[in-house]
Amino acid sequence: MSARLAVHDLTKHYGGVQALRGVTLQVDAGEVLGVVGDNGAGKSTLLKILSGAVFPSAGEILLDGQPARFANPAAAHAAGVAAVYQDLALAGQRDVVANFFLGREKLAGNWLARRVGWLDGKAMAAHTESELARLRTRIPDVRASSRDLSGGQRQALAIARAAAWTSKVLLLDEPTSALGVEQQHQVLDLIRRVSTEGMAVILISHQMPDVLKVCDRAVVLRLGQVVATLSGAELTSENLVGYITGAMGEGEQ
Repeated sequence: MSARLAVHDLTKHYGGVQALRGVTLQVDAGEVLGVVGDNGAGKSTLLKILSGAVFPSAGEILLDGQPARFANPAAAHAAGVAAVYQDLALAGQRDVVANFFLGREKLAGNWLARRVGWLDGKAMAAHTESELARLRTRIPDVRASSRDLSGGQRQALAIARAAAWTSKVLLLDEPTSALGVEQQHQVLDLIRRVSTEGMAVILISHQMPDVLKVCDRAVVLRLGQVVATLSGAELTSENLVGYITGAMGEGEQ
């Protein structure tokens, strides 16, 4: 059975700078794959390529075993791949329901309402509450403005929204970087729940405890290359730090 998402020999040049150098990795349905590395390792470039925001210079992306090339993030999303970046892309002045349906608003059922663009607020609120409950995401009031939510609630809303509207791969960029300890636990629990429903998750993080808690495997990038792929007993903080810093040998897989 083919991986849900795989990349082979992915390379990216920015002029004379080589951000990625022949990156090869894969993630299966229901798996959380950590991608770790120091600043400048190529993590952000990899995420942008997988989300359709940047074109690779060379290499191949396979989605369910079939070649995939995303012209833009909308094309990636239509194929079942969605990214949640650190800025979350939430409209702070709008409520939870509006943010959940951002760009996917549901029009009211009768012809006059559709003609004038009235939204079916009741149906949208019910669907939002249902999806948040399914993922056990704790946001007490879906009519609250997103700017009034805690940092953990905003992050959970962004992840739940992406998981609800995509079907195959969820890309997460440092989802716990600005959160307190309890909020971190809530977000990590949500990531694990999303994966148990069959989503393939790629988690980019500097937080080693997060990687150890939720990831099934981890890929270490250094200077644009994969220097290690760790799973099972190999996935320890000592190994992660060793490969990130170069204290452990490059090329060991």
